Amino acid sequence: MAHKHGHGRERIQFANAEDKQEFSKFPTKAGRRSLSRSISQSSTDSYSSAASYTDSSDDETSPRDKAQVNSHGSTDFCVKNIKQAEFGRREIEIAEQDMSALISLRKRAQGEKPLAGAKIVGCTHITAQTAVLIETLVALGAQCRWTACNIYSTQNEVAAALAETGVPVFAWKGESEDDFWWCIDRCVNTDGWQANMILDDGGDLTHWVYKKYPSVFKKVRGIVEESVTGVHRLYQLSKAGKLCVPAMNVNDSVTKQKFDNLYCCRESILDGLKRTTDIMFGGKQVVVCGYGEVGKGCCTALKALGAIVCITEIDPICALQACMDGFRVVKLSEVIRQMDVVITCTGNKNVVSREHLDRMKNGCIVCNMGHSNTEIDVASLRSPELTWERVRSQVDHIIWPDGKRVVVLAEGRLLNLSCSTVPTFVLSITATTQALALIELYNAPEGRYKQDVYLLPKKMDEYVASLHLPNFDAHLTELSDEQAKYMGLNKNGPFKPNYYRY
Repeated sequence: MAHKHGHGRERIQFANAEDKQEFSKFPTKAGRRSLSRSISQSSTDSYSSAASYTDSSDDETSPRDKAQVNSHGSTDFCVKNIKQAEFGRREIEIAEQDMSALISLRKRAQGEKPLAGAKIVGCTHITAQTAVLIETLVALGAQCRWTACNIYSTQNEVAAALAETGVPVFAWKGESEDDFWWCIDRCVNTDGWQANMILDDGGDLTHWVYKKYPSVFKKVRGIVEESVTGVHRLYQLSKAGKLCVPAMNVNDSVTKQKFDNLYCCRESILDGLKRTTDIMFGGKQVVVCGYGEVGKGCCTALKALGAIVCITEIDPICALQACMDGFRVVKLSEVIRQMDVVITCTGNKNVVSREHLDRMKNGCIVCNMGHSNTEIDVASLRSPELTWERVRSQVDHIIWPDGKRVVVLAEGRLLNLSCSTVPTFVLSITATTQALALIELYNAPEGRYKQDVYLLPKKMDEYVASLHLPNFDAHLTELSDEQAKYMGLNKNGPFKPNYYRY
């Protein structure tokens, strides 16, 4: 017995000795070299972490200086590279498979063209999914001109595919601020064509037309806006009595709020963080600023992976919801020193200030899930005592004089669209809502909509949802006449009063 024990011990020791030998055989240099090689490789594969396959690195000439022409001889567009159209077309076809509602909308409108005569100028993220929306609008009879609402989110190959089919697109990934406004202007200002509808995401296009082309603005039949920020700007215009056209607030329609904001962010927050940082979420201290729909989605996902999440809120109702969902509600300044990740979803400005950034611990990751890039005071970081180090596409290390690093993602812009992708199915819901809002405003009889901001009629909200149910093989129950009468409802809806909160 003892002998056996000893023997076992000997064998174990021997194995250990051999292990030690194995280790010393490989000088650490080789290990280091291969590691540095893999790091340098990953930093050059910019598309591995970016939303678009196409490399966003600056090539010699700006798209503005290139003469490009599509196969129909048109030069009325400005994209990175028109030759990528075929690849972009494949991406659009893939997206179509998960956007069956838009496709069924096209089928229904083969007979009538509810947007015939509509001249839509659009400013959204230009991705395979919005391309399906744009091509649906064209199928419904509209003429469209399109530009990007974000300088990073354009998929170059998709923009090329749209330009190739004859939609004038002005957008590329990595535009400068100057390019951004130039593209918007080229979209609006063209000979022999005047927009009569605006589809906007963020309000920049609306703002530009309002400021620069007031005569066009006055003649527009309607504006459809889909972001919190843009809607806020519309209400400001309306309050000041300067909104001379009806506008549809698509952002606050139920289908958009719940799906695009809540369910979409629940999936894409993890995607964006993983692709850029490969962080492990278990046990990480995370603070989410804002517990609206976007904040709720982010927190659900992070909590499920074992992160320790706390919330900052200004609204007592949202704060109480956060408490009930099991999150601590704190002030950012109280917890900033302990945090591993800081995520903003407020739609506000300077939520994370330079003072907060100065107090963060080494390696803290800072990112924004709100629409505009004002939430993190990134501008304050561009100061001489701090060093910026680009690690890979959309990932910057900001290095303080004492060596502390803070990781800033997408320069404080929208994380999911800048660094990952957004689930197509969710975008199908938003896009269908936008299409129906355009049809509604464009075809509304004189006087139905005054110079104000409106919510999408609930009947249409329900219609959007019903178009997506076949995807899940979901079967709706129908009311009997007796039940409908008892509830005081029309059998075909709407099923809830306008004040109902889902």
